[in-house]
Formats: sequence, structure tokens, C-alpha cells
Amino acid sequence: MKELLRTTDPTVMAFASALLEGEDIPCFPLDVNMSILHGGIAAIPRRMMVREQDYDRALRVMHDNEIDLGR
Repeated sequence: MKELLRTTDPTVMAFASALLEGEDIPCFPLDVNMSILHGGIAAIPRRMMVREQDYDRALRVMHDNEIDLGR
């Protein structure tokens, strides 16, 4: 797995996930529960992971849709 993006905005995570799923690129959000445990104060960014073999395609999808990768 490779980190594709990092954000504290849950709407960005949802949009990115929908775009990736639309392109048949499996993705996995990390740190969602940690973010919720801290009261949703955006102290802990959430990360979106993709398989290494899908990373380049996923990166293109993010750039084509002007999604900030947070890095």
C-alpha cells in the first residue's frame, strides 16, 4: 500500500474515494477512527492508501480533478 493523499477534510476523502472507485481503483482510508476519537477537531489527518500498482493511475485521477494531496 502507498499513501496517495492526506487531509483533515472528510469531504475530500469521500470525493477522492468516489473518484477512485469510479475508476476501479481500490482504496483504503486510514486514521479515520483516530480522527473521530479526538472529537473531529482535525488534529489528525486522514490518509488514503492505494495499492502500489495502482498508484500512478490514482495520482492521475487526483491531479485531473485538482485534489490537493496534502503533502
